[in-house]
This record gives sequence, C-alpha cells and structure tokens, in this order.
Amino acid sequence: MANDTGTVEAVRAPGEYKHPDFPHRTLSELERDAEIFNLDDHLVALLFKEPFYADIVRSLHKERTRAIPTAGVLFRDDIMKLWWNPLFVAAYSPEQVGGILKHEALHLALEHTTTRRYEPHRVWNIATDLAINSTLTLEEMPPCGFRPGKKFSEPGDWSRWTPEQQDRHLRLSALIESLPLHLTGEEYFGRLMDSDVVQEMMEEGGEGVGVPGGFDDHEGWGELSDEEREYVAGKVRQAVKEAQERADAKNAWGSVSAQMREEIRKKVRGEIDWKAVLRHFVGTTSRADRLSSVYRMNRKYAGIHPGHARDYRPTLNCYIDQSGSMSDEDIILCFGELAGLSHRVDINVFHFDTEVDEESKQTWKKGQAIPKALRTRFGGTDFGAPTRHALKTKPEGYIILTDGGAEKPEHSRIRRCWVLVPGRDLAWGEADSRDVVVKMKKPIRGIDS
Repeated sequence: MANDTGTVEAVRAPGEYKHPDFPHRTLSELERDAEIFNLDDHLVALLFKEPFYADIVRSLHKERTRAIPTAGVLFRDDIMKLWWNPLFVAAYSPEQVGGILKHEALHLALEHTTTRRYEPHRVWNIATDLAINSTLTLEEMPPCGFRPGKKFSEPGDWSRWTPEQQDRHLRLSALIESLPLHLTGEEYFGRLMDSDVVQEMMEEGGEGVGVPGGFDDHEGWGELSDEEREYVAGKVRQAVKEAQERADAKNAWGSVSAQMREEIRKKVRGEIDWKAVLRHFVGTTSRADRLSSVYRMNRKYAGIHPGHARDYRPTLNCYIDQSGSMSDEDIILCFGELAGLSHRVDINVFHFDTEVDEESKQTWKKGQAIPKALRTRFGGTDFGAPTRHALKTKPEGYIILTDGGAEKPEHSRIRRCWVLVPGRDLAWGEADSRDVVVKMKKPIRGIDS
C-alpha cells in the first residue's frame, strides 16, 4: 500500500472489482482511468471552492488502496486516514469527486464516527449518509449514494437476484425516496428503525444482497475501545476546530450553510483534555517484551515448546527544551501528569538545546519522586537533536517538552509526542501525521482541569 496520493497501490481486494455505479465497465477500463487519476488535482480544486472541507481533508493521511471497495475515513496505527480506491473514485466527474471528499469531511466534523455512534451500526451508517448527502447537490452525488428523496438505481446484475432480494431492494428504495431532506442523523436513524424492511435486515444481520452499500466505507470504528474513542474524538475535534477558526477568520466557509456552521461551532466548543491525549500516548507506547520461560507451559504446543512470560517495563524518553521561554512551572505541569504514568513505563529524562545533554539523564521509575527540572543548557533549540538521540537509544517512544520555537525536524521512525507549553504552537504548523501533539492548558484556580 502506498502512503501518498500518487503511487500505485499493492493491496487489492480479492476477485474482479465491479464498480457500484458502472458495473458493465471492465477492470482494464477502470484501471486505465485510475492510472491517470491524480487526487491532488481534486484536493487543490476543493481548497479554492470549499476551503473548510479542504482544511479537514488536509489533516488526514491519504492512502490509495484497494483494501476497501469505495472510500472512507478511519483511525489506524495512531493516524486519522482517508482510504480511497482509485478504481472507484477515478470513474466519477470532478464534481462527484469533490462531493465524496466533502462527504468524508462531514462525517468527522459532525462526529458521526466517534461520539455519535448508535447500534445497529449498519443502520446508523445509512442514517448519517442520508444526513450528509442532504447537503450535497445532485451534481456532487455519486448515483450509488443514499440520498433522501432519491430511489435506488437498478443494479447491473438485477436479473440474477431472487424475487425476495428484489422485493427488499425496492421496499428500501421506496422508504429512502419518501424521506425528507435535512433531518439529523438521529432522526433518520429513528425512521429507518421503525420500518419493516430495516427490521428484516436486522434479523438477517444487517447485510446481504438487496441492501446497497453507499459510496463510502464505515467499518472499523466499532473496534475502538472507550479510551481510544475518547482520544480519537479529541484529535478529530482539534482538526475541525482549527478548520472552523480559519474559516471564520477569513470568511471562507464555501457552501457550508449558516445552520451547519453553527452546528460545527457548537461541537468544537468542548475542551480537548490534553491529559487524556498524553495518557493515551504513554499507554499505546507500552510494549510487552516477550521472554522464554520454562515455568509457563505453552498452551498450544504443551511439552514441545517452552511458554513465554512478559515483562511490562517499556522505556520512554522525555526531552526538555532548555530555551529561555520554558518556565519551571510549565515543566512541573507536564511532570505532574507523567507522575501518574510512571508505574507503566520507565522514563529517561534528558535536557537539550542544539544537542542532547547526556549528563543530565535522570531515570524515573515507579515510586520515585519527580525529577528536578534543573537548567543545564542555555543555547538555541534544534529538534533534530532529540530525534537523532531517540533513534540511537531506541526507546519505545519519546516526548519533547517544548514551546515549539524551532525548525521542523526530520521524520521519526520512533513514536514521537510533542508536549507544548500553554499558549504555544509548533513554529512550522502541522506535525507529521504519525506524531502526537499535546497542548497543555494551565489549571484554573479552584478547578481540577
């Protein structure tokens, strides 16, 4: 699989691909269009026409893949991703490609995949598609998408369907056609759940021939734990909040209605818990080291292979920026939260300016006092120094506690977390997609924040 929008992917779905809107087109015809298709051209067009949606899409790691049949947003490997199948997307007009991108951005902006999730998820997926596609024009809509007031098109293999499958398809189509535009996802969900045809779907597991799939993929979100969902919701809300603030500052909302703007503002007003983001980074960095053990039996191959024990003491490096704008209060604020996490990892604390001060190393283990934040360096700041040091010492992950005031360092193959002191941002703007950014907030007196 490629990590950019211009490379041909290696992951392919099994069997011959059939396009949901162009089933009679051969695979070679679809591949010919996919070969010359460039998503970047459509992202640039979206930036000029719909800057708010483009800002959200820009925050996603875009992967060209045949692992899914259509397109979709998902959270994987600690990254928010936009997956898109070139065989699917390249077959559409520029207006429809823009509609697909807007659709995915709205799933995130309206929190359909994080805090607003209902079961059965297959019905919720249809309901949220109906809510989002109400905002798209007919020119932007791929024919296979769910849209209120619009009946389904006849599938290319209709003649092969059983009478029962055809009947379900027609009844669900009539239900969607009867629904009004511009309801909320919850309202569409309620109306769908009240229908006989949807109840039949649920009795059969919610899948099967006769139920169209829409033009995007929603799978994978239900696999997140509550802790992961809280973390992902924070990351998504931060990206949407930044897009909303830029749109307000430049009056660059594009076609987003006044009602939708207020709904988005309302959703991003909630504060993102920086402590939860930091806890998640430390928790997902914890790696179990496997050790051979003659005392624990291997349950699968008893008497043949030794079993294994696990040592749950991973190492995390924490690098403290020694620039003058870093106050002891800021450092203590971060260490106060890490103190509660030192029972899960051993933390090696280093100071750095243009290089890492090896002699400043303090190892922080469970039960030990918070390391003293002594100043040992007085030079400038080079974020490449802790990045290279981490590559050399190979911790499971590392934290850079900083005010963000230096040039962007090279890409890190080891998990990297930027902890920014209150009121500061990274000088270069957006961090690498695999990095985690934590923006600390000073506690308000009398409030436990």
